[in-house]
Amino acid sequence: QVQLVESGGGLVQAGDSLRLSCAASRRTFSDRSMGWFRQAPGKEREFVAAINWSGKITYYVDSVKGRFTISRDSAKNTMYLQMNSLKPEDTAVYYCAASRGWGSYFTDGIDYWGKGTLVTVSS
Repeated sequence: QVQLVESGGGLVQAGDSLRLSCAASRRTFSDRSMGWFRQAPGKEREFVAAINWSGKITYYVDSVKGRFTISRDSAKNTMYLQMNSLKPEDTAVYYCAASRGWGSYFTDGIDYWGKGTLVTVSS
């Protein structure tokens, strides 16, 4: 059974850091691009960051550039999102996703989602 399991969320203060993890089964992880999305209360789910299958190419939504870093560890079948200088507007449930696509096809190619982990940033 294919699974994506997020962890690492929590309650932090503005300016703090958190690292989210997304553990995947090898079958899911090895041949797919991976990414993070988030959904704030009352808002639609939005793209945050993505990393290609080799880990050599990444891209981010403008609002997190310079603060968040996406990475992946193939040996551990795990993807990470290092979040620094957190702001209250980063408060959301963060979801990881696995995709068969890349670039403009990343979102359309998503075939697996995790259940999410809550990040709350207080001011």
